[in-house]
Amino acid sequence: MYNAFAPSFIKSADKPDQFPADDGYEVAIAGRSNSGKSTAINAMTKRRSLARTSKTPGRTQLINFFHLDEERRLVDLPGYGYAKVAISMQKHWRQLLECYFSERQSLVGLFITIDIRRGPNELDHVMLDWAENSDIPVATLLTKADKLSKSACIARQRETKQCILTSVPSVIFSATKGTGVEEAVALMLGWLNTNN
Repeated sequence: MYNAFAPSFIKSADKPDQFPADDGYEVAIAGRSNSGKSTAINAMTKRRSLARTSKTPGRTQLINFFHLDEERRLVDLPGYGYAKVAISMQKHWRQLLECYFSERQSLVGLFITIDIRRGPNELDHVMLDWAENSDIPVATLLTKADKLSKSACIARQRETKQCILTSVPSVIFSATKGTGVEEAVALMLGWLNTNN
């Protein structure tokens, strides 16, 4: 069960040979810079500072691996689409992510964080397409929902569902208010336990 997890940081990886052993099962969280990936991890694990958060876009520059238990992990991926990062760093991130997604056999699910006020962009669609083509279960977390009214959130969720695959779960999510956290955890556990 979720409450039985003892989340802990494993390591950060700047290149593929630094990844932990490719065994067990892991769920990754991807999204554009400053879309709330690290905050979502902290909310879902009930650990306020497990993943480092920052208001400055582009702070997650490595792939960060976290234990949930001996066989299961959460993975915080570098944010994409942050224009102020040097071109060479953007290229490095892209290659690192491509390697992770193409080679990681233990990956059993993917969350894509999307700021509910902005909606999905081109890179979010690239990630969704990759997941579909790779048969990896995927869901979107519409983050920062506390910034909008409930009716505006529902409207944004409807708009998001219209421009992505209807089969992709779309969770209205706010770490601040706890909205959608249990739903996201249930999805994560479903992916991890189905393959257990």
